[in-house]
Amino acid sequence: MFGPFERAVAARYLRARRGERFVSVIAIFSLVGIALGVATLIIVMSVMNGFRQELLSRILGLNGHLGIYAVGEPLRTYDDIVRRVSGLPGVVTAMPMVEGQALLTGDRGGAYGGIVRGMAQSDLRNLHEISDHIVAGSLTNFRGDDAAAIGVGLAERLQIGVGGRITLVSPQGSATAFGTVPRIRAYTVVAIFQVGFNEADTSFVYLPLDAAQIFFKLRGAVTQVEVMVANPDGVGAVNREIRAALAGEPMRVIDWTQSNNSLFTAVQVERNVMFLILTLIILVAAFNVISSLIMMVKDKTRDIAVLRTMGAPAGAILRIFLMCGAFVGVAGTAVGAVIGIVFCFNIDTLQHWLEHLTGTNLFNPEVYFLSQLPAVVDWGEVVQVIVMALGLSLLATIYPSWRAARTDPVEALRHE
Repeated sequence: MFGPFERAVAARYLRARRGERFVSVIAIFSLVGIALGVATLIIVMSVMNGFRQELLSRILGLNGHLGIYAVGEPLRTYDDIVRRVSGLPGVVTAMPMVEGQALLTGDRGGAYGGIVRGMAQSDLRNLHEISDHIVAGSLTNFRGDDAAAIGVGLAERLQIGVGGRITLVSPQGSATAFGTVPRIRAYTVVAIFQVGFNEADTSFVYLPLDAAQIFFKLRGAVTQVEVMVANPDGVGAVNREIRAALAGEPMRVIDWTQSNNSLFTAVQVERNVMFLILTLIILVAAFNVISSLIMMVKDKTRDIAVLRTMGAPAGAILRIFLMCGAFVGVAGTAVGAVIGIVFCFNIDTLQHWLEHLTGTNLFNPEVYFLSQLPAVVDWGEVVQVIVMALGLSLLATIYPSWRAARTDPVEALRHE
C-alpha cells in the first residue's frame, strides 16, 4: 500500500529541519497527548476493575453468596435447612449464623458500634477470608462461651490483644422491675484477624455459635443461614434451586446481587463515566494531530506542487501525509500502552514511593474500604483502548491528507 518513495518522503517530513521546528513541536505534543490519554485510560480502568474485584471478594468472602432468612422470626429448623440446601448442585457450604449489633468496649476504655456474628468453629475455619488471615492467636480455642475473634483495627482501637477481654453491650436489654437493663458480657480474645477490608477489621466480632445464641437470647435458633456457591456469577440459578427446595416455608432467600446491588451499580456507573471522560483526552489529542497535519500541509505546499509536477499522483500525496499522521498516532498509542501496563503492574511500589515522598496516605482504607490500591489489567479492555486510540488518530489524518492531495500545483507555484 505504501511504496518506498512515499515512506521516504514521509520520513523526511517527520524530521524537522531549521525553520520547521514549530510544526515538529506540535506533532510531539500530539504524540504526548495521545500517550497520556491511552496510559491514563488503561490505568484508571485497571484500578476500577481491581477495586470491584477486591470489593466483591471481600464482601462475598465474609457475607456469603446467599442468605436464607425466616419471615418475622428466627430460624429454628436451621439444621434441616442446612441439610437440604447442602445437597443442591452448585452449593459449596451452608453455615448457620447468628448476627446482631452491639456496643464494643475494652478494658482500657473506648466504645464503638460493631457487628457480632456467631458461628461454629468448623464453619469459621471454612470461612477462609478469616481463617487464612489470622495475625495473632488461633482458632483452636474458638469454642465454649468465653471466646471471641476480632479484627486488627478493632484491637488497635480498644488497645487489647490475644488474652484480653472485650465487652459486648446488647441494645436489646432484659426487662426487670426497675426497667430494661442492657445485656453485658465480656469475652476473651483468642484470635485477631486482618482481612484487608476496613469495615471488617474495625467492627466485626466473631463468637462461637452457642455463645452468640445465649447473648442474643436465641437458644435453639439462628438469624440466618449463609450459603457459599461454586460460581458467584451464577448465583441466580442456585437461588432458584433453593427457593424450590424450601417452597411452602415462610423464608426469604437473598443473594449478593440483591443485597449489594446499589454498591456495585454505583461502581459500574462510575467506571463507565470515567471511561467516557478520559476518552476525551484522546479525542483532544486527535484534534491536535489534525492541527499539526494542517500546518504541515500548509508549510509543504511548494514541495507538494513540485512533487505533483514531477509526476507524483494525488494518491501518493494522500498516502504520504496519512503516514505522517499515522506515525504520531501509532507511536503515541504504543508509548501510552507500555506506560499504562507498566504502571499497573507496579502500582503498589509507586504508591508506597509517593506516600514516602509526600508523607501522606494516598489511599486511606477508612474511605476506600480496602487497605491497598488494587489494579487488575483486563487485556480485552487494553485492546479496546488501543484500537480506539488508533482509530481516532487515523480518522484525524484523513481530512488534512485529502486537502494535501487536492493541492493544485499551478496555483501553489504561481507566486513562487
